Amino acid sequence: MEEQEILNELLAFFKALAEENRLKIIGLLSQKSYSVEELADTLGIGVSTTSHHLSRLAETGLVSVKVDGHYYIYSLEICAIREMAQRLLHEESLPRLSDEVSQDVFERKVMKAFVDTDGRIKSIPAQEKKYLVLLHYLRRAFEPGTQYTEKQVNEILSRFHPDTALLRRDLVDYEIMTRQAGGKSYRLV
Repeated sequence: MEEQEILNELLAFFKALAEENRLKIIGLLSQKSYSVEELADTLGIGVSTTSHHLSRLAETGLVSVKVDGHYYIYSLEICAIREMAQRLLHEESLPRLSDEVSQDVFERKVMKAFVDTDGRIKSIPAQEKKYLVLLHYLRRAFEPGTQYTEKQVNEILSRFHPDTALLRRDLVDYEIMTRQAGGKSYRLV
């Protein structure tokens, strides 16, 4: 599961629980199943408000509903809560939630240090991780699916840095671009 999907699901989960009456509903449903009317009476709130809270909880899979005659009976999906907690709040999943933020900060620092205001690369970093940020920056200058000659690649790269041979070779070596037909044609991976 990608970080954004995990983040979205966690937000929905916590938003569903971020209301006092919803937490009370979860507590009541953990003991037995209730109809909307029984929950409303027990909580001392309106039926429509209770229905709204139950809908929010049902959207995230925390409660389920079955029809019993004229009544909707709600039950807590404790297995869904356990599964969601294990999947979304797993020790290895949590650090990944900040990957994008950490990466963005790092990329901004690298770009600020090595790229001038005109978008040209001032110098090539010695550290591979920083250099990869610049190679991915260069990638944006090329159109996906377009085939380029070596001359075209050099023309594009020369707008960023004079050492086009180094950049062209490394775009291929780091598998950002492919080189075909003995260097006659290049395209993004």
